[in-house]
Amino acid sequence: MLPKGVALASRISACFGLFVPLVAACANGNEKSPDNRDSAVGDISSLDGGMSDSDIVDADSSTPDAAFDVGPTDTGPIELDAACAIATETAKTEALPVDIIWVVDNSSSMQPAVAEVKAGLNDFATAIGAKSLDYKVIMLAIKSETSPITVGGGTRYPVCIPPPLSGDTHCGDGPRFHHSNVDIKSTQPLEQFLGSLAQTAGYKAGEARGADVWADQLRPAATKTIVVVTDDETRLSAVDFETFPGGPNPNNSALILPPGILDPSWKGQFDGYVFSALYGWGSETTASTVCTYSDGSKPASSGPTYTTLVKKTSGARAQICAGATAWKPFFDAIATAVVKASKLSCDVSIPIPSKGTLDPGAINVQLVVGGVTTLIPKVKDAASCGKDVGWYYDSDATPTKVLLCPAACDAVNSSVGVDKLGKIDILFGCKTISVIK
Repeated sequence: MLPKGVALASRISACFGLFVPLVAACANGNEKSPDNRDSAVGDISSLDGGMSDSDIVDADSSTPDAAFDVGPTDTGPIELDAACAIATETAKTEALPVDIIWVVDNSSSMQPAVAEVKAGLNDFATAIGAKSLDYKVIMLAIKSETSPITVGGGTRYPVCIPPPLSGDTHCGDGPRFHHSNVDIKSTQPLEQFLGSLAQTAGYKAGEARGADVWADQLRPAATKTIVVVTDDETRLSAVDFETFPGGPNPNNSALILPPGILDPSWKGQFDGYVFSALYGWGSETTASTVCTYSDGSKPASSGPTYTTLVKKTSGARAQICAGATAWKPFFDAIATAVVKASKLSCDVSIPIPSKGTLDPGAINVQLVVGGVTTLIPKVKDAASCGKDVGWYYDSDATPTKVLLCPAACDAVNSSVGVDKLGKIDILFGCKTISVIK
């Protein structure tokens, strides 16, 4: 008996000539999807302490849709009672690593916020680790056990993260933590992020705005989350942070900045990044409104550039004016955003079938999400993917992995992974269904 998912695909193929979501509309009304789980995905919950639902910008909080169209296939309808199916196995998916870069303003006005970062970062890391994600936290801030300190005649508040995230009680690095020593200026976090990342002129270790090398701590395949903590506005625009062509700093021509993080020269390392921040915003609707501290004073700026980046990337934000009450929800919201932005590898290991043997010509792949099953057809190779939803083998003769085309990988990542309800099933025994090119 053929698994119902393939049977439905075959009936839909007979009706339309395409493989589309395996719904019962084109099939017998008595047949159901093999996956009867609730289709809701984990959403970011509402927040207290100066934050609300609207402070977590969710680009798509709806139930994931497994629907997609593919090209015509090379096989006709498969009968519902066909005896070709041997086994169906759920593939084990692998989450890509996550890198989280914190940029903390060390200005004299930042003492309360710096204290909260030091007190809460370990719990934050624990929350990420609890999701079985391979995470790395990178801290950009002055590193010192003594606080406050004097730098250039001014008072600065350093960051020193305690164990277990750090490697020791002296602000040392740990297996999942790296601290790059840099004096983050109140209006220059984005400039210093870029400059120290590339170690351009004015941003090298020993220079006033410079940092120890930290680019080597980033994992190329990792998703990236950037978190800024400040009470001021950045001089660098959101556009320049992402797409600056490289050259003299627009705000100080004596300094050199590399291209913005979305420039092709970074080879996609920051594509899909999430930006979160705790800063001086004071209104849900008016970016220029500054929040008010409990004593009636105000921070230097509402940070409208940070609002732009948070909303653009579906990040989390909190008001610095809310004080200690903002921090627990903020840490939780960032952790949730990190999990939500995490991605799966597009390389899926082929499980060993519980019955029979692995025949490369008799394997099919399907995405199962909340009662909807979609068959993903095979294409010849990576060059044949185009915009189609498909897959191909790592080796046609002796395959060990199914490699998802970009469109299929995007569809899978919207539905499968940490805190998501979808799965990838590998069906053994029936002739592999391929897209005709």
